[in-house]
Amino acid sequence: MGKAKTRKVECMIHTENLCKTYRMGDVVVQALRDVNMEIKDGEFVAIIGPSGSGKSTLLNLLGCLDKPTSGAVFIGGTDTASLSENALAEIRREKIGFIFQQFNLIHTLNALENVALPMFFAGVGRDVRLKKAEELLVKVELGERMYHKPSELSGGQQQRVAIARSLSNDPAIIIGDEPTGNVDTDTGTAIMQILEGLNREGKTIIVVTHDAEIAARAGRTKRMRDGKVLE
Repeated sequence: MGKAKTRKVECMIHTENLCKTYRMGDVVVQALRDVNMEIKDGEFVAIIGPSGSGKSTLLNLLGCLDKPTSGAVFIGGTDTASLSENALAEIRREKIGFIFQQFNLIHTLNALENVALPMFFAGVGRDVRLKKAEELLVKVELGERMYHKPSELSGGQQQRVAIARSLSNDPAIIIGDEPTGNVDTDTGTAIMQILEGLNREGKTIIVVTHDAEIAARAGRTKRMRDGKVLE
């Protein structure tokens, strides 16, 4: 169970006949239906669709937060569906940075501590992780707010902290689930500019959104409906 299958693949992420089914009492909900897609190293891809189309379910599978009912998700040639929970956690820690619509910051920690936290779990020494957290907060233009707690920051500033946190272990992939969903239009544009800059630096960016204007800023758009990716 801990040893994954691998295949030679040029893409950063590749799915094969990906399906996800949920059972709610006697009702079976097919959230994803035979999704096949490829995301190349260094791409910026937006996944767009109405509520209930399967966007967030797909993102959870691409980010190794969940396992498919059937089919496969390959990351860097490794079939993640065959990995143990510990191995999945290692991939999430080392290869994937997450940005959530609700920010998911720890409210008892200041911005610096929130950004440094993933490095603690990766075994990085205190001085090194605090120095890097400072550098990342400066990168997202929050150098003067690093000792403020989330309750002392605006929604846009909290999302910038979340972006800095997603970069803490230098992942190759950044995944954003509606990263502009809880901020105003101007702040959303600024957040997209940060993501565009990260993409120019070589990061693979995957963003789920319901906003066509936000999706248009990506290099490529995938549309979803009823659990399927439309051509």
